[in-house]
Amino acid sequence: MTTHSASPGRTRYVILLMLFLATTINYADRATISIAGTSLQKDLGIDAVTLGYIFSAFGWAYVAGQIPGGWLLDKFGSKKIYAFSIFTWSLFTFLQGFVDQVPIAFAVLALFTLRFMVGFAEAPSFPGNARIVAAWFPTAERGTASAVFNSAQYFATALFAPLMAWIVSQYGWQHVFTTMGIAGMLFALVWLKVIYSPKEHPSIKPSELAYIEQGGGLVDMDNAPAQSNKPKSGPKWAYIKQLLSNRMLLGVYFGQYCINCLTYFFLTWFPIYLVQEKGMSILKAGFIASLPAICGFIGGVLGGVISDGLLRRGHSLTLSRKLPIVTGLLLSTSMVVCNYVTSEWIVIAFMALAFFGKGLGALGWAVVADTSPKQIAGMSGGIFNTFGNISSITTPIVIGYIISATGSFQWALVFVGANALLAVFSYLFVVGRIQRVELKEVAGDTSSAAAAKPATAIHS
Repeated sequence: MTTHSASPGRTRYVILLMLFLATTINYADRATISIAGTSLQKDLGIDAVTLGYIFSAFGWAYVAGQIPGGWLLDKFGSKKIYAFSIFTWSLFTFLQGFVDQVPIAFAVLALFTLRFMVGFAEAPSFPGNARIVAAWFPTAERGTASAVFNSAQYFATALFAPLMAWIVSQYGWQHVFTTMGIAGMLFALVWLKVIYSPKEHPSIKPSELAYIEQGGGLVDMDNAPAQSNKPKSGPKWAYIKQLLSNRMLLGVYFGQYCINCLTYFFLTWFPIYLVQEKGMSILKAGFIASLPAICGFIGGVLGGVISDGLLRRGHSLTLSRKLPIVTGLLLSTSMVVCNYVTSEWIVIAFMALAFFGKGLGALGWAVVADTSPKQIAGMSGGIFNTFGNISSITTPIVIGYIISATGSFQWALVFVGANALLAVFSYLFVVGRIQRVELKEVAGDTSSAAAAKPATAIHS
């Protein structure tokens, strides 16, 4: 079915702005610990290995919460679950500002626990993003929409790293957590006022709703008629089994794990790399860290625009998604060159190029929106994010051990660059054709489910 040649309304862009802002707060709260990390090490007597485990606390819970979070989104809808998620993770961020009030023997445990709770509370966020994009955007705009909300991770660093570094230098690391926590709790209230499903939004024009629906948007996802297709009593494990038996999806999952290795290096160890390896002050590191993040933001938006542009020119969905992903990840391996140069600005230039490439290739959530089965879009995003964010556990710990064993970041950069190459391999040789997965319906006894079969994508 053909779609309108021009956009008949702009309500979906307001929704996208909200996703962008929510994701900005999400990643700013993840990054608080990295900006405060050097001061925390001194005040709490934390070594590199212990700090690596504290960094990983977020990941343990974030991964564990993905499938439950996806199921909650499918059962109760994106608006309420996402709002609760924003408020809760912001509350736990706020409480981290008071860990120095705990006896020193328990401060590390308290910090680990609060980081763990932030991770669990954030679990529905990215499956929610993908779910809302699938509902609000036609297939030909989905790459750009996904790239916009995903690029918020870079915008968060560019905007908040200098601000948080200034707060640390002027007022102490505690105020980074309290400031970000209050901002997030207030935003949760705004979310409840602005977010609706397409068919329930009071301002959407009928022409825009038709444009979205005819272009492949899943506009019925959160509405009553669609509820009959949703799991009622809990996750249908036979559906999950079908997803996990699909080679295309397994390749995408593994690729996301490797891509997130780059993400969590920049979110956790990068500011500390600038302070400890390059001798910068905390304030300077905060400002310098924003430069690669700006390049990552540009690359992130550009990746989506290029991908959707290829799609509109008649190229296949597979080529349109894979070309920016592979090109960007190959560029991101340039960070290894930093091991062989000494000039501060050359180091930053290569890190900026690496971050630009990582942004260009960060189209995993567009692929999820393109491939997720309609019945369990939230859970499908949750499984994707589960695999991808295992690296939020492993990356900080592995890098912590590398630094402890070698006394430098050189092999840590090699480790991160190698993961980018593995992601390229997965997309080129494992994923194959990118297309929407159709599930076989299951009866009350989920043991009878068979493997998922791929179907023609909504837009080829």
